[in-house]
Amino acid sequence: MRRRVLVQDNAFVEMVLWQLESPVPPCAHPYKYRLALIVQGQCVLRYDNERGKGDHRHVGRTENPYVFQTVDQLVADFFHDTRRWLDEHGHD
Repeated sequence: MRRRVLVQDNAFVEMVLWQLESPVPPCAHPYKYRLALIVQGQCVLRYDNERGKGDHRHVGRTENPYVFQTVDQLVADFFHDTRRWLDEHGHD
């Protein structure tokens, strides 16, 4: 999956997800992904996974672990956080 969706005049989300033959350690699932909210050219929210770090999310400069359950839940969680970020930062 590779999609870019305009969510406001100055903001979009970019979602990239692909299925692998085997997991990226230390993940237990066979997916590699990057979901990002870009506002005025800056990445303000990102969910991703990488070798050695596993599943995690970035909000600004803060990074926290993320518990991956399913692809559908990943996308739902990302859009929930996207809406919350836009609401909290005065973007309707």
